[in-house]
Amino acid sequence: MADERGTGELERRLTTRDATLLTIGSIVGTGIFLTTADMGELGALFPRAGGIYHYLKEAYGPLPGFLYGWTGFLVIMSGGNAAIAVGFGTYLGAFVPFFGVDHVLLTLPVGAWTWTLNGAQLAAVGAVLALTAINARGLAAGAGAQNALTWLKAAAIGALVLAGFLLPAKVDPEWTAPFPGGAGSLLVLLGVAGVSALWTYDGWYGATFSAGEMRDPGRSLPRGLIYGTVAVTLVYLAINVVYARALSPAGMAASARIGEDAAAALAGTFASKWVAAAILVSALGCLASTLLYSSRLYAPMAADGVFFRAVAKIDPVHRVPVRSLWLQAAWTVLLTVSGTYEQLYTYVVFAALLFHVATAGAVFVLRRKLPYAERPYRVWGYPWTPLAFIAASLLLIGNTLVSSP
Repeated sequence: MADERGTGELERRLTTRDATLLTIGSIVGTGIFLTTADMGELGALFPRAGGIYHYLKEAYGPLPGFLYGWTGFLVIMSGGNAAIAVGFGTYLGAFVPFFGVDHVLLTLPVGAWTWTLNGAQLAAVGAVLALTAINARGLAAGAGAQNALTWLKAAAIGALVLAGFLLPAKVDPEWTAPFPGGAGSLLVLLGVAGVSALWTYDGWYGATFSAGEMRDPGRSLPRGLIYGTVAVTLVYLAINVVYARALSPAGMAASARIGEDAAAALAGTFASKWVAAAILVSALGCLASTLLYSSRLYAPMAADGVFFRAVAKIDPVHRVPVRSLWLQAAWTVLLTVSGTYEQLYTYVVFAALLFHVATAGAVFVLRRKLPYAERPYRVWGYPWTPLAFIAASLLLIGNTLVSSP
């Protein structure tokens, strides 16, 4: 750990349960209400803080790691945090009008463009700063906060799913509705929709960035990734069935807040408000998780000399990368006040896909470069599983370039 700790040392205290909750907490935020094996092998092979940065550096050399790290800071990590925070602020406005998207607090002409600050963005900034302050107090405080919020949102989502299955359906689910545009048009639209779908699952790899803080990363990391991702997949499938029982396809297409609208259709206005409150907790929990794990990327970069040197220091008292946390918070705040939810998550997913393809390829490269290295976990279905992931990701990248250049 000497290359990562500066004057302090990261604390190895995270367990399989923590890794699972971190995975769930990192994924389940606002995406499902508004619009894993490869990483397991690599994380167990390089159980250090920094995740994908290390995998790309070890597989391809320092330049890809450098590019990922800076793209992570400028786009993927901070942009993702900003998008989640804006989602939180958007829902808070439903309860406190001051924090509404339509409540403009400040306008500032910048040449031909006018910058505006609304209530939802202010709430998002407050959430980022408050959760960063908690994470800066140490791993116990940061992980404890995100674990508690994850349990709360799991209970809230479980209640929504249970009620959705027990209450009478308002529409007959249309599982085979015809599509008038033809097969080619359908494939293009599915590709565009795939960006939104991937956003709802983004964060599934988050626990890899905290591998350097796990007691037994060879065991806890792959299990946490798999358990968490499977749990979220099952929950998402159940929620979509609830949506299909509550709203017609046309109703779902017209809904900006499908979670609330589905609850209102099934159980009335009170249920809609209850779901909005649950989404608030969900967004806050997801933000707590992503702020925790994404901040672990920059200290090892700084130790390698490809990021700001001062960020390499691990706080000797709290044993977390405090400077990294606050630098990340500052850039996240700037992104938070610069764009909308949809702009931010599209910005993030496209950039992330490019590096996920390279990371899946790293499994093949490192199997060849380090054939005798100890691998506590080996990817299931090799080589077909990573190949399928690469092919699907390349199709989405190509489709996005064609349909939304």
